[in-house]
Amino acid sequence: MAFTQEAKQAMIKKVQKKESDTGSPEVQIALLTGRINNLTGHFQSHVKDHTSRRGLLTMVGQRRKLLEYLRLKHKDRYQKIVLDLGIRK
Repeated sequence: MAFTQEAKQAMIKKVQKKESDTGSPEVQIALLTGRINNLTGHFQSHVKDHTSRRGLLTMVGQRRKLLEYLRLKHKDRYQKIVLDLGIRK
């Protein structure tokens, strides 16, 4: 099952700061989280898909960098996005 356009719009609306906000770190983290969750389900039935697994690891690394940026520069925004998306425990 693909990460649909409707799912993307719902994720963006959940975390965006204003109507035209599509590139803030929060939006990028939310979209990466959706794609990561989608690919994680894919690997339960396609265990040997190593090429997609490499892409997944790249996305996880990018999300980690964005989260680290928010954690260092804007602690309040970092805590809000982590709670909203349920990323860290």
